Amino acid sequence: MDAIIKRYCPRIEFDSYEDMKENFTINVPEDFNFGFDVVDAWAEIEPEKQALLWTNDAGDMKRFSFADMKAGSNRAANFFKSRGIRKGDYVMLILKQRPEVWMCFTALHKIGAVVIPASFQLTPHDLVYRLNAAGVKMLVTVDDADIIQHCEDSLSQCPTVESYAVLGEHIPANAIDFAKELAAQSDVFERPTGEGATKATDTMLLYFSSGTTGMPKMVRHDYSHPLGQITTARFWQCVQENRVHLTQTDSGWAKFAWGKIYGQWICGACVGAYDTEKFTPHGMLEAIQRLRPCTFCAPATIYRFLIKEDLTKYDFSFIEHASLAGEPLNPEVFNQIERQTGLRIHEGFGQSETSVLLANFPWMEIRPGSTGKPSPIYDIDLLDEDGNPCEDGIVGSICIKNTDKKHPVGLFREYWKDPDAMARSWKNGVYNTGDTAWRDADGYYWFVGRNDDVIKCSGYRIGPFEVESALMEHPSVLECAITAVPDPVRGQVVKATIVLARGYEPSDGLVKELQNHVKHATAPYKYPRVVEFVDELPKTTSGKIMRTAIRARDMQKLREQQK
Repeated sequence: MDAIIKRYCPRIEFDSYEDMKENFTINVPEDFNFGFDVVDAWAEIEPEKQALLWTNDAGDMKRFSFADMKAGSNRAANFFKSRGIRKGDYVMLILKQRPEVWMCFTALHKIGAVVIPASFQLTPHDLVYRLNAAGVKMLVTVDDADIIQHCEDSLSQCPTVESYAVLGEHIPANAIDFAKELAAQSDVFERPTGEGATKATDTMLLYFSSGTTGMPKMVRHDYSHPLGQITTARFWQCVQENRVHLTQTDSGWAKFAWGKIYGQWICGACVGAYDTEKFTPHGMLEAIQRLRPCTFCAPATIYRFLIKEDLTKYDFSFIEHASLAGEPLNPEVFNQIERQTGLRIHEGFGQSETSVLLANFPWMEIRPGSTGKPSPIYDIDLLDEDGNPCEDGIVGSICIKNTDKKHPVGLFREYWKDPDAMARSWKNGVYNTGDTAWRDADGYYWFVGRNDDVIKCSGYRIGPFEVESALMEHPSVLECAITAVPDPVRGQVVKATIVLARGYEPSDGLVKELQNHVKHATAPYKYPRVVEFVDELPKTTSGKIMRTAIRARDMQKLREQQK
């Protein structure tokens, strides 16, 4: 048991949060490579150990052992090499949750090539920017009609892309048949030596940030990053060896690294995968029944949709631990999930740039609305605008210090090719996440919002999350976003953009009811003076609400009115 994790962590059992925070450490070998040292290592120790349990909307089920993953990733590595992919080359994957995505990640790690995961929701504009910015040499996608069309519309503008492969049955004339080529490859791939070998500090993974403001930044992770995800999987998600863990996410964003491959496989868990073409609450609930995960993690958006369903019709008895990250969870959603399922959600916080930074760990009492306490591998503090530590109760920026000049395991290395972003985010060895929170007297952190999301109204500073939490308590609200709109007297006022739950219709009476509800649920000055009902909220490809898009749309309306 714990055969792999013990190679990198001298101690993995603790008596308390304080014990873990003080004594947990990770040893990073200079030549650590996840493909060989985790996937292939499990295949040697326990070849039939379950690595992946997969299902789709049709209810199909597939199982893959670590021996299967070793063989499949070796074939994929040989395929990539046959097409000229070498150490240091950049390969973009748009593979949803096909089983091959796990093989491709592992294969590219073995070669030393750089993986760029991408969402299936990207437009041609998005693709052209990303392919050119990173100098991508090869693109691999599923045979989704929209994705293929977007690629066809983009590739002529992307001179660095030399190869284009498609997985599925419908292969364009100018594309490589990925499945056919894969099947023809050898399942033997020797670990490179000499100049072809990888080091822990080499570039392994490149994520494009969600891009809620401006063009997305390129987040560069090295080969030590999977070891940083041990804290995510072991101590926050609480995955168990030989049991299924399900994090619901597309392979194209960083929650895949958090919840569907690195820490989970290091801990010996079986990754659950629901490869859905379009999210629906019913489909998600049915997939959970088939996969029967022991541990479950999902973004706030999914939980918000699930509570509007009759959860009493479903069995959740097999889930022993539930968690959430991506956005903070409103206390009302937390309470409804607990009432309907008995599950208490352990919230966590982090970014594409990190592993879990703050979390509700097993030894802690959960305080609904709090994102928990700092991870043991990071030195985290709240700093004011001048870089000074904030006292308890004072809102500050969540920052990571490079203690003793040692780069924390799991933290990104740089915003690649973006010195301006580095200058804004890194100062005097401190990384400023750009997110704000306050800390209570017991050391719990309470998320407030992005620095640019905080509303300044008549001298008050209002965090969007607290107003959204109040609105979510009202049964008419399915989703909501709080933003600022300009006001000649107050500077800014609070605006609520709301998606209504089934059975509710927009009306002036409902507006007044929601405003009064907020006045009673929180400080009266925080109530939304402007309310807009919409069919859906703008979101990034990773599912986060884009408040910047709402603000931009409102400013455009204001400019048109002033003409």
